[in-house]
Amino acid sequence: MKIVLVAAGVAALLGACSSSQSPATASAPKAVLGTFGVDLANRDEAVKPGDDFFDYANGKWLASFQMPADKARFGAFDQLAEQSETDVRAIVDELLANPPAAGSTPAKVADLYAGWMDEAAIESRGIEPLQPYLQQINAVRDRAGLLKLMGSPEFAAPFGVEIDADPQDPTRYLVWIGQEGLGMPNRDYYLREGAAFDKYRQAYQTYVARVFELLGDGAPEQSAAQVIGLEKKIAQVHWAPEALRVPDKAIKTMSLAEFKRFAPAVDWDVVIGSMGLPELARVVAYGDTALRDGGKLVSSEPLEAWKKYLAFHIASGNATNLTKAFDDAQFEFFSKTLRGVEVQRERWKRGVALVNSLIGEGVGEIYVAKHFPPENKAKMDALVVNLIAALESRLKQLSWMDEPTRAEALKKLASFEPRIGYPEKWRDYSAMQIQQGRHFENVVNARRFEWNRQVARLNEPVDRGEWGMNPQTVNAYYSPLMNQITFPAAILQPPFFDPNADAAVNYGGIGGVIGHEIGHGFDDQGRAFDDKGVTRNWWTPETDEKFRAATDRLASQYDQYCPVPEGCINGRLTMGENIGDLGGLEMAYTAYQLSLNGQPAPVLDGITGDQRFFLAWAQVWRGTAREDFVRQQVVTDPHSPMQFRANGVVRNIDAWYSAFDVQSGDKLYLPPDQRVRIW
Repeated sequence: MKIVLVAAGVAALLGACSSSQSPATASAPKAVLGTFGVDLANRDEAVKPGDDFFDYANGKWLASFQMPADKARFGAFDQLAEQSETDVRAIVDELLANPPAAGSTPAKVADLYAGWMDEAAIESRGIEPLQPYLQQINAVRDRAGLLKLMGSPEFAAPFGVEIDADPQDPTRYLVWIGQEGLGMPNRDYYLREGAAFDKYRQAYQTYVARVFELLGDGAPEQSAAQVIGLEKKIAQVHWAPEALRVPDKAIKTMSLAEFKRFAPAVDWDVVIGSMGLPELARVVAYGDTALRDGGKLVSSEPLEAWKKYLAFHIASGNATNLTKAFDDAQFEFFSKTLRGVEVQRERWKRGVALVNSLIGEGVGEIYVAKHFPPENKAKMDALVVNLIAALESRLKQLSWMDEPTRAEALKKLASFEPRIGYPEKWRDYSAMQIQQGRHFENVVNARRFEWNRQVARLNEPVDRGEWGMNPQTVNAYYSPLMNQITFPAAILQPPFFDPNADAAVNYGGIGGVIGHEIGHGFDDQGRAFDDKGVTRNWWTPETDEKFRAATDRLASQYDQYCPVPEGCINGRLTMGENIGDLGGLEMAYTAYQLSLNGQPAPVLDGITGDQRFFLAWAQVWRGTAREDFVRQQVVTDPHSPMQFRANGVVRNIDAWYSAFDVQSGDKLYLPPDQRVRIW
């Protein structure tokens, strides 16, 4: 009865957005896109939906769109992100025009942005802001001195430290130690064969040498070779990104004494002391052998090579905060070579990104007041409830899941915590030190503020109200340790959600995104955590085997997609996101059907309800990207490229076949017994 009541409640909410009458009439509210929420003018009806649904739904847009010179990719997410960027700029400009009280968070936002925009002041200082760090590096005489610097948040190391919830007791914080230390995106850029990766490695050599040249190094090419030689050895001991997705193998909680015995090449007491951490009883080793073997390199490789490594990384990591020569060199490699971007983004846009990253909730509090009305939050709350109800109904009917596992899955679903729009409590930035005219120091201080904030809470209970994204971010996420799904305010806009769009469109758009995040609780990683966020195997062997068989088949499907030369999707790396997409869209479709209360959906502009639902999903993923960006994406990113987030999903859903009369012989056609059905 509860499911029926929830579905009816949301149907009432969305029913006002659609009608059996054409929405083009004067009395009907107008959707932003098209007449009912999908821009049908973007379709390429010369393409059969069953051959390429992504192109069918978006083909005319794809054929006519010109990639902005400062972009590596552009799609629906990017379009909304640009709007958010413009909104934040207006907020900052207003703060600059009407200065807030000195020392207040809004004043710090304004001063941080103004410091970034003062290019003349940054240029006049040259490498002077780096000198204290270079002097510290030059003063290193032994391994203890080296480790002391590696333990400082400002310096690089083959390991990184974060503070997050304890996977065995998510009510408490714990120190996580994981693999780090590379200058290129990940290990594949050092180890993978192929002409494209040879090009990247040569360009990286040029970039590293250029940084040393700007630092005044007497032998920049030789210094670059030393750094890259070290990084290649680090890459050789790193775990592959897909291996880090296996929680029971990648996440090892142990006492500090056990960890020291496991990775004895590093004096962890020196590192921990340099980080300002209190006495530790336990730690999480994330990718444990990479930490052990990376630590061996700290002991075995020449001290002078490590000093060159530290000097390069302190400069490269701050290149955008130094002179134009440093900034240009970093752009040339990381944006132009690795991602195919043609020109640097306008400085104000990069300034907005800076304040969002360093003092984002200080901006977000103002953003929400201006751009997120309370009624939007209420509508989103109702949609989330309906999607959870849809998954509950699906869980109760899954034929491959046995009763003990089903009970645990339902228990976990019942404990999901949705967070919509913005945090209930805003972050306190009073301890962040921001000074006018000291841009480099402001960035360092902001980073140090965040580290000190995390350290201070180490022995405190976990703050479940904390957010990992700003309200002005166009995205969403799931936290397995907290069992929370979070939807920032900025994503609640067309094409994801439009209060004047047809219900099918909203379910296919934001409904699919909500379902995606809920689905992460049951993907290849999320399934390893129980209802309280504890890493625990709650699966019976029989059901576990069936789940793995289904995910193996899904991985095999995605392994076959190769969007660029030397760039095929890794079905294991993208497994969680692919499960999220597939399960999320299935959930959203179930929720949409429930919302109809047994009544047929109206036909609008000749398009059925099911067709509108799937077209909305394809519209959400409308976009294009440069070849180098896509190659980087398939190597490093757990998300599949945009076209496969449409095509790779719908071909596994029976309702899509019926909606578009997809038949055997169509390129996307899968026989019913080959369609993957998980959630």
